[in-house]
Amino acid sequence: MTLKLCSIAAAMALAFGLTAAQAQMRDPAPRADSTTGKVKEAVREHKVKDAEEDRIEAEYKSAKAKCDQMKDRNEKEVCEADAKGKEKVAKAELDQKNKPSARNERKVAEAKAEHKYHVAKEKCDMMKGKEESACEKQAKAEYDKAKADIKKQFAERKDERPARSATSGGTSK
Repeated sequence: MTLKLCSIAAAMALAFGLTAAQAQMRDPAPRADSTTGKVKEAVREHKVKDAEEDRIEAEYKSAKAKCDQMKDRNEKEVCEADAKGKEKVAKAELDQKNKPSARNERKVAEAKAEHKYHVAKEKCDMMKGKEESACEKQAKAEYDKAKADIKKQFAERKDERPARSATSGGTSK
């Protein structure tokens, strides 16, 4: 009962915090000075990023709290692996959203593959004997294939970019 009450209180506090953050981000009268505008825009983006990071952390804590209520140890470990994986994926996606790049896109793909692998591995731990061993081998094979696919995908993108020439960007005498 108290855990539910705490979860509800935390959700309400987060909602009020996000509302307050959004209210602070609104600029009632934008100035004409371009330098001040750039600074304000940077501050606004920083506040939005902080609010999104706080939301991700709150979602993780809420999911972890649900896991803590579970009685079965194996189910609890699966739940925790899922919660942690979702947090890592969300953080990688936030980085990609804020700073789009091939590197950050690759990190998102890798985080998703790791999340899937860790959850599958925890599910395998619920099995016994040969079944568990076969499950772990299957999970590892799928993870290795996903990593190879990611590597191949981003290697192809690298090949698609035009190569730099020796004279582009060098200094001349």
